Amino acid sequence: MAKPGLDGHDRGIKILARAFRDSGMEVIYLGLRQTPQMIVNAAIQEDADVIALSVLSGAHMTIFTKIKELLDKNHIQHILITGGGIIPKEDMVELNKVGIGQLFGPGTPVQDTIDYITNWMQAHNNVK
Repeated sequence: MAKPGLDGHDRGIKILARAFRDSGMEVIYLGLRQTPQMIVNAAIQEDADVIALSVLSGAHMTIFTKIKELLDKNHIQHILITGGGIIPKEDMVELNKVGIGQLFGPGTPVQDTIDYITNWMQAHNNVK
């Protein structure tokens, strides 16, 4: 989990990190102001199954796309990229078309995000 870019609002992602951990997931929170390269490097080093991002800055199209490009460059197809923030529905659709998983907006119940990741993992557990 990470907060890419210059956005310094981390309360929401910390709540999600704790909820994910409490649901049984192993969580690594990279913190604030992460670059796409830093996020991908950590995901590779930690053999992550999921990259979850919180983007409130409006840079979601650039950040999510860059992370996908970096994973593709490293021939990594088994990592789910998901997240949320202030992302218009039409942008969510466009990001999904390039391979980004479901994205969540403000007010989404935490359990919805847990269920999405859990279901994705169950459906893709033998892909590595």
